[in-house]
Amino acid sequence: TEVTEKLEEVVMIWIKQIRQVLVEGEQMRREADDIGPSAELEHWKTRMSSFNSLLDEIKSSRVKKIISILQAARSKTLKQWKELDGNVTIAANEAKDNVRYLYTLDKFFGPLAKASPVTMMEHVPSLMNTVCMIYCTSPYYNTSERMTSLLLKITNQMINTCKTYLCEG
Repeated sequence: TEVTEKLEEVVMIWIKQIRQVLVEGEQMRREADDIGPSAELEHWKTRMSSFNSLLDEIKSSRVKKIISILQAARSKTLKQWKELDGNVTIAANEAKDNVRYLYTLDKFFGPLAKASPVTMMEHVPSLMNTVCMIYCTSPYYNTSERMTSLLLKITNQMINTCKTYLCEG
């Protein structure tokens, strides 16, 4: 029982740390007002990396051994652990899926940033079709908040490109 108690303490520390990571991921991001859409892709790539590392740790033999000992001891901490394990998996899947979908927009980021206002407009219909495809098919990215954030960043990039064009002319 002494060993079980020590292991439960360790798992409770892990639970607290994992909850903190999950909570931070759900908090509103503070971003500059003029940030472009490539920042959205970078954000999700960072999240994907973080959650994949966390999943690797959760699946490590050390963690599995501790969990199996606590299962044998019928520990009550395992209910919380399993719930968090599931939440981490969901967050990792969401980040991976969002990166995959946002990469389909990546080909537009260069022309959006470097084009003149006239040539930029040639890319807008394809860009909007791709955004529409993401909205219609992504299981995670099809919320009003996510789409608003993405469209705001696309608009910011278009405005910045136009400002640059006007200052150079």
